Amino acid sequence: MFIVKCQLFIINYSLYEVTEILKNTALITCLVMTMLLLIEYINVTTRASGLNRLRKSRFGQVVVATFLGIIPGCIGGFATVSLFTHGVVNFGALAASMIATMGDEAFVMFASFPLQALILQGILIAVALAVGVVVNLTVKKFPAPFAHNHLAIHAADGHHHHEENTCSSWKENLKNMSFQRALLIAGLLFFIVATLSGILEHAHAHDENCTHSEPLFLFSERWLNLLFSLVAAAVLVVIIRVNDHFLEHHLWGHVIKKHFAKIFLWTLGALIIIAFLNGYIEAETWVRNNPLSMYLAAILIGLIPASGPHLVFVLMFAQGSIPFSILLVNSIMQDGHAGIPLLAESKRGFIFMKCVKIILAVGAAVAGMIFEF
Repeated sequence: MFIVKCQLFIINYSLYEVTEILKNTALITCLVMTMLLLIEYINVTTRASGLNRLRKSRFGQVVVATFLGIIPGCIGGFATVSLFTHGVVNFGALAASMIATMGDEAFVMFASFPLQALILQGILIAVALAVGVVVNLTVKKFPAPFAHNHLAIHAADGHHHHEENTCSSWKENLKNMSFQRALLIAGLLFFIVATLSGILEHAHAHDENCTHSEPLFLFSERWLNLLFSLVAAAVLVVIIRVNDHFLEHHLWGHVIKKHFAKIFLWTLGALIIIAFLNGYIEAETWVRNNPLSMYLAAILIGLIPASGPHLVFVLMFAQGSIPFSILLVNSIMQDGHAGIPLLAESKRGFIFMKCVKIILAVGAAVAGMIFEF
């Protein structure tokens, strides 16, 4: 029976929906890889001094991760996951970032009810900072998937004059271009063009429910796509300028070979499964028909590591169908698409992070029922 349903799902699934899955997979993978490439470059050229300073400050990690999390969309979450998986920030910082984020739903919130969205974001920031500090006090050591020395510095990188030892003539690099350099340049150019042209924008950016998103330019997805493009352009300059050793051993060897396939396949697989479930589960109908179970629904749907399903609660709150407390519970639980690369790189980190959020969400649900807000 399950196989038959899968076959029907594949046959009936429209080209548009398949395209959306591929677009989201490409966007998530490109963003994560861009952040990893940038972190690798900063680590080596500064002899890891900047990252080491952050690594030594447990409270500083929580603050930085929290404010990465509040960036609308998922780029801040992707950056935190990249830092966590390489041991730069600890589990408390990861939890703080994932609590603070509202994912892609932030675009709709700030467009539909900006005042309440700011209040919600303020609550999430306060909770994130508090939880991050408490977790750091109680969890002294949480193993990252990769040791901090995974961001290795080779002898060939030199001990002084880092810029001279990591960079070479860009004209020579382009003239005698290696396969790895050509592939990275092509990938970054594709990402820059795709984000600037809007090809990789999420469907909800043009949805009829989001017709008011454009006037609030600061909170629009296009504004953040411009930011993504600038970051990718900076990495593109790095790819063109660095010498062959840095490119082949650090950017290609440490980042692309060890992370690209895993993140791409996990992202694609997760989005396919989520799309399959959405095809058979009408989340909004289920929530409306089970008013006493709304808090439970907000928690369970919040377990899904992707933006999209949580939009149900945003739209219902905008319509006045649910109280603020249910939106708060779901916002605590969800972490946008940032949960997918975390699941790919650190399953233990993902599970423990969700456990922390379940405790917080249950507490918020109880407070919501008691104080009726």
